[in-house]
Amino acid sequence: MSQPSLVVGNVNWFKYASPQSFYPLAGAMIPWFAWAAAALCAAGLYVGFFVAPTDHQQGESYRIIFIHVPAAWMSMFLYLVMAFWAGVGLVFNTRLSHMMASALAPTGALFTFLALWTGSLWGKPTWGTWWVWDARLTSELILLFLYFGFMALKAAIDDPRRADRAGAVLALVGVVNIPIIYYSVEWWNTLHQGASVSLTRAPTMAATMLTGMLLMALAAWMYSIAASLHRVRSVILERERGADWLRAL
Repeated sequence: MSQPSLVVGNVNWFKYASPQSFYPLAGAMIPWFAWAAAALCAAGLYVGFFVAPTDHQQGESYRIIFIHVPAAWMSMFLYLVMAFWAGVGLVFNTRLSHMMASALAPTGALFTFLALWTGSLWGKPTWGTWWVWDARLTSELILLFLYFGFMALKAAIDDPRRADRAGAVLALVGVVNIPIIYYSVEWWNTLHQGASVSLTRAPTMAATMLTGMLLMALAAWMYSIAASLHRVRSVILERERGADWLRAL
């Protein structure tokens, strides 16, 4: 039986499904995404902290949203991507898919921590307290535990294949928490404000505020790709050590 292929622009992308082929491709892409992340972050911080107007209700303290909101978005998005790759690896038994899931987890945990930390900094002047057991905050904290649990479970099992399967099951089960985080402000009466940016309605903030937030979101996205590609190369080196193609590098 012939091997399936996905040819786009005279490039057979299926060949990059193997760690041997993906390793140099990831190395070539990292600088592009890293520089894009740096440029977008600089532009986003400039717009957010020096161009965007002062909020008439929250004053200058609202500017934490330029870090908090993109971090919260990425914490949920990266978990979905991690669970997707874990599921692909579980169904098709592809090594690189499990490696990608492992590489995404630390970055997802980082953004989840940033979302919780900046949320506390925002909550003190806004709500008068650093933390409340609010539905949105609690479900986001659970997301951080899911990331930690995924990484800890894979590290606790010596057999890589068993670790991959166990981690994939946990990642897929944890997906149920993502809609809970997103819709918590609609399902329950919470202190956390509703979404200022939505795909179904016009944004409820000034154009410069939205621009700064979107620039920071793109910066977080570019950083996530660069960091995950760098980390997956490390995972490949660890998992494939002893392979002939690695000795030839």
